[in-house]
Amino acid sequence: MIVVVDYGMGNLASVGNALKKLDLPWRISSDPEVVAEAEQVILPGVGAFEDAIASLRRQGIDAAVKDVAQRGVPLLGICLGLQLLFTESEENGVHQGLDIIPGRVVRFAGIPYKVPHMGWNSVRYRADSAAFAGVPASSYFYFVHSYYVVPDHPGDYGIEFCCAVERGRLWATQFHPEKSGDAGLRILKNFAEI
Repeated sequence: MIVVVDYGMGNLASVGNALKKLDLPWRISSDPEVVAEAEQVILPGVGAFEDAIASLRRQGIDAAVKDVAQRGVPLLGICLGLQLLFTESEENGVHQGLDIIPGRVVRFAGIPYKVPHMGWNSVRYRADSAAFAGVPASSYFYFVHSYYVVPDHPGDYGIEFCCAVERGRLWATQFHPEKSGDAGLRILKNFAEI
């Protein structure tokens, strides 16, 4: 069963609709014990980093997500959910994240494009990626964000930036697979098959 984490800032309906379309077993929960005992976890998110991390901590879900990641339970972060997995964010000051992935979250700056980055863009990914298995190289994904992650290695929206992370059973995307048509559904299906 996939548990979609509800900490008050997630795009729960669209994630749920995508999982339903794929006929996958799932439920929404804000209970840290349910998250910790899940077979697979999706950490969605929309909104501000500071509010999101505060909500996760207030509800005790932060420890459950960290435990899940440490034990190798399949974990998928989406959009703000990706950003929360990092060490820190500079959004509205510096705020500590879950520190599951070393790196930071920074704002787009000095680029000739509109921020927030909103719309459809293609993604370049490694050929051996399990997350992107079966996804055509020319696929487009839907983005809505003003900040992006900088893992402890460099990663174009006017610049090239990291929009997906895959480390074993830990996957995360800046784009919204649940809103990205067949290519996004394929990523969710791949995740469910871990």
